[in-house]
Amino acid sequence: MSVLIGPMSAADVPRCAELERLLFDRDDPWSSAAFLEALAAGHHYLSAREGDSVIGYVGLVRAGDEAEIHTLAVDPIYQRRGIGRALLRAVLDHAVGATVFLEVRTDNESAIELYRSEGFDVIGIRRAYYRSSGADAFTMRRQAYQ
Repeated sequence: MSVLIGPMSAADVPRCAELERLLFDRDDPWSSAAFLEALAAGHHYLSAREGDSVIGYVGLVRAGDEAEIHTLAVDPIYQRRGIGRALLRAVLDHAVGATVFLEVRTDNESAIELYRSEGFDVIGIRRAYYRSSGADAFTMRRQAYQ
């Protein structure tokens, strides 16, 4: 399997929105419009591709010495192959020197383990963060790396 990670394009957006609905249907999935707004705002969004197919994506917003990961997802068919880790590391390259924050469902054990293994720590809990499902989220933080 040859996966390439590069800048997300507007052409990737319909597939990203499709993956959002597949993976996060209970938790207010991002629409195509939300992805396009993020791209238009100049935020750092990457797509993972196998051939011509988008199989994952990640998005990060940076403001000075702080950054926030907005979303990270991998098609279920391609999960557990290191693609999520590769996307995370690629987007974190854009956040060198910044403290990085993210939210993750408290019951998403595989994502929490991935984030912990890349230096993130739980610093708080946001009750009913995901409005549609009412699920809680951990706020996680990774201290700035140079």
